[in-house]
Amino acid sequence: MSGEALIAQRGPYEVDVVAGQDYFWCRCGRSQQQPFCDGSHKGTGLFPLKFHAQVSETLYLCGCKRSHSPPCCDGTHNELND
Repeated sequence: MSGEALIAQRGPYEVDVVAGQDYFWCRCGRSQQQPFCDGSHKGTGLFPLKFHAQVSETLYLCGCKRSHSPPCCDGTHNELND
């Protein structure tokens, strides 16, 4: 299995996070529970990114898995050619 992240979606996922909760953002693009990890990365060499919500808020999590500021979307999906 390839160690390259798949593009799950060409745009962000709007997610409401709860203060004090830990979240595991999918880096591989294979999860069926996007944008969160479901363990589908096993064997890829890619691992989820754990982040802790400091406040309850709406975040826009990267769907293309190419963001330069993961787990949040930075607009990199607008530059994708594939």
